[in-house]
Amino acid sequence: MNASTGPDGRTTQERVRAEGPPARPAGAPAPSGTGSCAVPAAPDSAAVPRQPRRDGAEAAAGRTSAPAAGPADADPLEDPDPVRAADAAACENLLRCWVRENGLPRPPADADGGARAGEERDGEGGAAVLRIPLETGGLVLRVPVRHWSATGWHRFGPVVPEGTAGGPAAAPLDAVTLAALLAREAAHRGAPATGTPGAPGGTAELVGRVADSVRRTAVFLAARRARPEAPPGVDPFLDGEQSLVLGHPLHPTPKSREGLTDAEARAYSPELRGSFPLHWMAADPSVLAADSAWTARGRTVPAQRITAELAGEGPGAPEGTVLLPLHPWQAREVRHRPAVAALLEAGLLHDLGPHGEPWHPTSSLRTVHRPGVPAMLKLSLGLRITNSRRENLRKELHRGVEVHRLLRTGLGQRWRAAFPGRPGFDIVRDPAWLAVTDGRGDPVAGLETVIRHNPFGPGDDAVCLAGLTSPRPWPGAPDGPLRSRLADAVTRLAGRTGRPVPAVAAEWFLRYLHTVVRPVLWLDAEAGVALEAHQQNTVVLLDGEGWPVGGRYRDNQGYYFRESRRDDLDGRLPGIGTHSDTFVADAVVDERFAYYLGVNNVLGLIGAFGSQGLADERLLLAAFRRFLTEAERGADRAGGGRSPLPALLLWSPVLRCKANLLTRLHGLDELVGPVDTQSVYVTVANPLVKR
Repeated sequence: MNASTGPDGRTTQERVRAEGPPARPAGAPAPSGTGSCAVPAAPDSAAVPRQPRRDGAEAAAGRTSAPAAGPADADPLEDPDPVRAADAAACENLLRCWVRENGLPRPPADADGGARAGEERDGEGGAAVLRIPLETGGLVLRVPVRHWSATGWHRFGPVVPEGTAGGPAAAPLDAVTLAALLAREAAHRGAPATGTPGAPGGTAELVGRVADSVRRTAVFLAARRARPEAPPGVDPFLDGEQSLVLGHPLHPTPKSREGLTDAEARAYSPELRGSFPLHWMAADPSVLAADSAWTARGRTVPAQRITAELAGEGPGAPEGTVLLPLHPWQAREVRHRPAVAALLEAGLLHDLGPHGEPWHPTSSLRTVHRPGVPAMLKLSLGLRITNSRRENLRKELHRGVEVHRLLRTGLGQRWRAAFPGRPGFDIVRDPAWLAVTDGRGDPVAGLETVIRHNPFGPGDDAVCLAGLTSPRPWPGAPDGPLRSRLADAVTRLAGRTGRPVPAVAAEWFLRYLHTVVRPVLWLDAEAGVALEAHQQNTVVLLDGEGWPVGGRYRDNQGYYFRESRRDDLDGRLPGIGTHSDTFVADAVVDERFAYYLGVNNVLGLIGAFGSQGLADERLLLAAFRRFLTEAERGADRAGGGRSPLPALLLWSPVLRCKANLLTRLHGLDELVGPVDTQSVYVTVANPLVKR
């Protein structure tokens, strides 16, 4: 595996093995407890259920040497060596992407009929083995199947090139080698070998990012095995945001963060429970752009007042200027851009440096949270994370405020009335923003900040769905099997009620559909607003026993207004979409809504239940079909609006699905260009349609 060496001549993997997880760098603030801030009351908040915190055992001590590899039938993700476990996770991600994006069918049993423990067997008792022929290398890759998922969350064993008859057994491939082979094969089949002109991409870029992702995942695993418990002051919402140790199971480079030093990664990574003070700049009002629909006691609160309250005393801003919060990494990088440098030179922008209490990065890295503060901040961050450089676009700033105003026209009240009871479902609002323009009034990229409502208190059990389904070292058993919060909740409920785990899992899933998915379908049906409700954007609210009782959607980037509903929406909020560029052709809305809510969210949840041994995916697919059928019948009975999504998921034999591996090979940035060409989409078989 490729790895760069540090000043001591060792690779990061060698340092992880020899020293255990990294310590917090000197001067970096430790996680803090509840802070205080005089920001005005938050808009449209709703009560969220509270659940007692779970106790965990003492943290395990860090290892001092690399252990021997485990038995052949052991789960590769639970290898005691964090480097080998991280590499196995990366290999599985690459294989899941390859299977999905190339439409590979369920493999048959191995010809020799032998199956090791942990490998899936077919109906005749043989071991299921995936074989991937690579024309470019004249190879066939042999992959034992530990679990074949109807929804794509497969589990695989080590990848081995098939040898010639009588030849020596080949060693398993590492993730970097596998990435290079698959990228070369994809190029042979039509994907670009060097990426889109002018953008990073192709084989070299993919291989480098896979290596970076593996390296960082190994550090995360080592740290969480040593200290799996949440430290004091971390509320359940933040704990969930910090739990995505392995990342997106269908992305080739989920933890790549090229551009971060190891010291920066310790402070800026949620997986390492990092925290840091914000970096502050002050802008002359003549170059400020801002909007706010945040209200307190019936009056609008300007965005600049909110940031002044968040900063508190001490930044030392020149009189009459407006405080702008920045991510420290972004502050270091953006000051060298010509437009920003010119404003600094002209005295229209002032660099005030770091100041204040520590903030904590959430799962997106760029949105920061401080327990007890009524606002979160979505900061611009030019790092390439998964498929994009995460700088806020001006149209997204307008979009967040616009949606907040749209819901306040009475639509939000109708939405809540359709699903009575607390906590219900709502959107985490982005009702204010600040940015900077140049002397001509043009946007200066990299200084945009979204002010987000924080509806989650210290006792509110609110966890993003990706955080619920992500396996990680578990408190009380750091050296045991990786475990997800979803698995913990379901098994605890089964133990408490005396019911079988699969039965509890099915009930949990049905409650999720009714409390989270139904309201999202309603908003599309009644208003023509579709949400990009993938697992990381969907926050699930749990009651004291662990059942889902509500949800929240977050992301000012991910709204789709149906073009067919333009007149209706403009009647509610005149001028809507003028600056936000949110209206999209209905066919594109259908494709994206089906992927984000149908495939990524719900089918991904089914895959998590299946791959973690909690339920039979076939039974959950049947339950999802019944739910969609009832949604269609309910729309007929009500005589109101209808979302096209239930019928599309029920009857279309194929679905359009984002291809993250191909998107990376093409070097696409999902925040750049028209919405219908920002990513590569492929056609996959619909597991909801019986064959």
